[in-house]
Amino acid sequence: MKKVILVKNGEIVLKGLNRSTFEDILIKNMRRRLASVGQFTFRKSQSTIVAEPVDDDIDFDEAVSQVSRVFGIVGFSVAAVCEKDIEEIKRTTLEFLGDDLRNVRTFKVNGKRSDKKFPMTSPEIAAEVGAHILSNIHPLKVDVHEPELTVTVEVRDQVLIHGNQRKGAGGLPIGSSGKAALLLSGGIDSPVAGYMMAKRGLMLDAVHFVSPPYTSKRAELKVHALAKLVARYAGRIKLYVVPFTEIQEAIKDHCPEDMFTLIMRRLMMRIAQQIAVGDGCKALITGESLGQVASQTIDALHCTNAVATVPVFRPLIGMDKDEIIDIARRIDTFETSLQPFEDCCTVFTPKHPKTRPTVEMLEEAEAQFDFAPLVARAVKESRYHYIEP
Repeated sequence: MKKVILVKNGEIVLKGLNRSTFEDILIKNMRRRLASVGQFTFRKSQSTIVAEPVDDDIDFDEAVSQVSRVFGIVGFSVAAVCEKDIEEIKRTTLEFLGDDLRNVRTFKVNGKRSDKKFPMTSPEIAAEVGAHILSNIHPLKVDVHEPELTVTVEVRDQVLIHGNQRKGAGGLPIGSSGKAALLLSGGIDSPVAGYMMAKRGLMLDAVHFVSPPYTSKRAELKVHALAKLVARYAGRIKLYVVPFTEIQEAIKDHCPEDMFTLIMRRLMMRIAQQIAVGDGCKALITGESLGQVASQTIDALHCTNAVATVPVFRPLIGMDKDEIIDIARRIDTFETSLQPFEDCCTVFTPKHPKTRPTVEMLEEAEAQFDFAPLVARAVKESRYHYIEP
């Protein structure tokens, strides 16, 4: 039995004259994501994209798994293909959806006839196929209002038969909104922030800071694992690893203790921004949530923002921890984030951090030492890896 995947566009349908551009990006992303499964051809049909395998031995379960994580898709279905003959339609419906129909109590059939040359109308198709199902599968009832399973028969250039539409990842296709750099720690928040901005169509770089011997190799490997989990949705991620030990030791030796974290965050932003801009990124992304910790008060965020010359996106800013954890569980990053390998953000944490700093305070504290050469060296000595989905 020949099968295809029917993909329903989400917000793309609202893009007017730019819609074709967004659809082309979505198709490119699907082709790349499905490459591990096999070769597919793609064609556009109204608000649907039809993905058809070139070979017959495609693993459709894996193909569905891949498609379910492609942003820009609001819903999708696996459909059986058959000839435009009512007897063939009835036979294929039972063969393809028989097991699904045996596992429900109610169903209905939707007929959709785009090819007006087909001799039966849409209601006639629905009635004929519905009667065939009832005569072959017992017990089963028709419910036209709230059926457990809706069988759809679409008569186009070929006939497509499918069951309930599955929910897609939503959002916009990766790459349709440009590229940004995610400050990726080993915690719960930043992977979720990256996922949420990727959902808005951003390609992701990621920047992670390491401070050996205060942080371990296992902590870095944990971040690689988190980046790979995010990449299942965001596609390939270029992960930069930045040496940060020398800078943190300089902060400890030359700056007031209550400002350690804020000065560290400002220097991280400077470094991440240089790396990001050098790689074509137009924004930074952080996992900060207002008031969650001392470095995320409105005053502290203002001081951090003061060193940025590109937009800083904080998609979690109005979320509480439970909401963030719910998303982390859904995208499977939560358990990895809980692994007990701490990142450099926990190094030299002040006992009593300043919660109402000003930019002037921090600039005065930073002026006690010339950080510019260390920042330049950290950028130069950073290394990168490509993280594949």
